[in-house]
Amino acid sequence: QLQLVESGGGLVQPGGSLRLSCAASGFTLDGYGVGWFHQAPGKEREPVSCISRSDDSTYYVDSVKGRFTVSRDNAKNTVYLQMDSLKPEDTGVYYCAADGSFGVDYVVCGDYAYDYWGQGTQVTVSS
Repeated sequence: QLQLVESGGGLVQPGGSLRLSCAASGFTLDGYGVGWFHQAPGKEREPVSCISRSDDSTYYVDSVKGRFTVSRDNAKNTVYLQMDSLKPEDTGVYYCAADGSFGVDYVVCGDYAYDYWGQGTQVTVSS
């Protein structure tokens, strides 16, 4: 069974950091494009950051550029989202998603494009 599991969320003060993990089971993430998506309370899910199948291309929404970094560890079959300088508006549920159908160097960051999803992890940024 193909499964993605997010972890690493929690409560953090503004300016703090968290590292979210997206671990795959039942398949190898290497060769899959992976996206991170954020759903703030009462709002629709939106893309945050995505990485191409080749890892050569990444995308960040403007609001997180310079603060968040997406990376992949193939040995651990895991993709990470390092979140620094967190702001209250970063609060919400973070989902990871994977899909293997994109061109290897293309980064796709719309949730419509992803077939496999995790259950989400809650991030709360508050003093």
